[in-house]
Amino acid sequence: MSAATQLAAAGHGFLSPTGVEIAFLLVAVVTLGGAVVTVTTKQLVHAALWLVVTLGGLAVEFLLLTAEFIAWVQVLIYVGSVVVLILFGLMLTKAPIGRSPDADSGNRPAALAVAVASAGALVWVVVDAFRATWIDIGEVQGSTKVTGESLFRHWVLPFEALSVLLLAALVGAIVLSRLRSAQRTPGTPSRAGGSRAPEKEG
Repeated sequence: MSAATQLAAAGHGFLSPTGVEIAFLLVAVVTLGGAVVTVTTKQLVHAALWLVVTLGGLAVEFLLLTAEFIAWVQVLIYVGSVVVLILFGLMLTKAPIGRSPDADSGNRPAALAVAVASAGALVWVVVDAFRATWIDIGEVQGSTKVTGESLFRHWVLPFEALSVLLLAALVGAIVLSRLRSAQRTPGTPSRAGGSRAPEKEG
C-alpha cells in the first residue's frame, strides 16, 4: 500500500479539510494578495506597509503550523526590524510619499515571466519532495533547540552576511541624505529666502 493510500485511509485528504487547514488557506490568500500589491504599487511607503501585511501573514502561517518560535522570530526580526529599517531608509533619503514614476519599470512582462517560472519551479520541487509527507500539527515543530542548531551551525555565514548587508544599506542611506542636503543648501540662507555670501572684513 502506497503512502498516499495510507493517508487517504487515515482520513486525511483535500476533500475533508480541518479548521486549521481552512484558516491556513485563507491566510495564504491574504498573504499572497499583500505580496502582489507590494511589488505592483507605485508608492514606496505603501509598498513597505503592504510588506508588513505579507510578513505578518507568514508569521500567522508559522503559528498555524505550531512553529511558535519561528513565528515570533518572523515578527521581531522581519516586521520589527527589516521593515522599520526600510522606512528609516526612505525617510533618510527623502523618498516621495505619493506616487512615484521612478518606481515603475518597463520590464514588467519579463519580471512577471521570471516570477511565474520561479514560483512554478518552487511549487514543483516542494510537491515532488513532500508528496507523501504528512505534518502532524499537534506537536511543536519549530523548537528553539533545533532552530538554533540549524541556524548557527549550517547557516551562520549567510546570517552574518545578511546583517552586514543591512548595515551597509543603512550607512548608504545616511550618506545619500547628507549629500542631498549639502547640494540643496550651498550657502547660508538669509531671512528673505535667498543665500547670502559671507561679508568681507575691513
